Amino acid sequence: MSPETPVIRHDWTVEDILAVHDLPLLDLIGKANAVHRTHHDPNRVQKASLLSIKTGGCPENCAYCAQSAHHREVDLTRDRLMNPKVVVAMAARARQAGAERFCMGAAWRQVKDGPEFDAVLDMVRGVRDLGMEACVTLGMLKPHQAERLAEAGLTAYNHNLDTSPEFYDQIITTRTYEDRLETLATVRAYGIDLCCGGIIGMGETMRDRAGMLRVLATMDPHPESVPINALVPVAGTPLADQPPIDPLELVRMVATTRIVMPTSTVRLSAGRSGLTREAQILCLVAGANSVFYGETLLTTPNAGIGEDAELFTALAGIPSGLDAAGKQASAA
Repeated sequence: MSPETPVIRHDWTVEDILAVHDLPLLDLIGKANAVHRTHHDPNRVQKASLLSIKTGGCPENCAYCAQSAHHREVDLTRDRLMNPKVVVAMAARARQAGAERFCMGAAWRQVKDGPEFDAVLDMVRGVRDLGMEACVTLGMLKPHQAERLAEAGLTAYNHNLDTSPEFYDQIITTRTYEDRLETLATVRAYGIDLCCGGIIGMGETMRDRAGMLRVLATMDPHPESVPINALVPVAGTPLADQPPIDPLELVRMVATTRIVMPTSTVRLSAGRSGLTREAQILCLVAGANSVFYGETLLTTPNAGIGEDAELFTALAGIPSGLDAAGKQASAA
């Protein structure tokens, strides 16, 4: 889709998406902002909070992830599944701090029936009772498990593609791309929103980035939520020495995502802590309309609460009679 044509497309090709991605930067941001304003309130940025409810020991070998049991040199304390009452209490504190969505992640390859899954269902119910959106990421799941999550009131299920089909086996070999797509189809079949995006900065090409977006943008409907992450290298993982991306690469990825998936919530996710306030604002101008709010994202650092307070203050209007620094304006 472009600002000139209101039709939401599901027939994007990699070449189409690359052509958008590679536009002159100001043209790209301008087009993305126009699409964003057509479908969203440009001044609304949703705050989401993310909690690791079960940390470490995951049998998957994702090259970026500190929680993989394959990466034994990572300095990470493993924790069992948290008590639902503790999780709901933390969600209540996040809500008080301004979060509207509470996301819970368990380092599992796949959901297993039993007391732990029952506990997760209790967490979902507790978060929904607070009036918050509830999202979980639990790995692969079966239809009856998706049905139980839907019955518990789950808003969204996060299951990222991470990268393109072509580059995927350079990052993960313990689960196939088709496994991920099957899980997404299962989630969709039970009326749960999809939260599905990827990571840039893992050594992929621009074509790989476009390839990942093509998979998402050809879904009908598009995922309701698309997190765009920049790799946060973790010591002890295979990607520990990856150089940081240029922040403008993240801006381009956000803008391209907004253009090809106009109605989705685009979430500025991991890697935000490495951006200046101004770079974050540029991502919001380019179409991001959600950030994760809190000191950590599962096991990696996030922007601090104080920094986010400054960000949201900068985004707010300046009261009449005050200058941009918040001081009383002098008479002319």
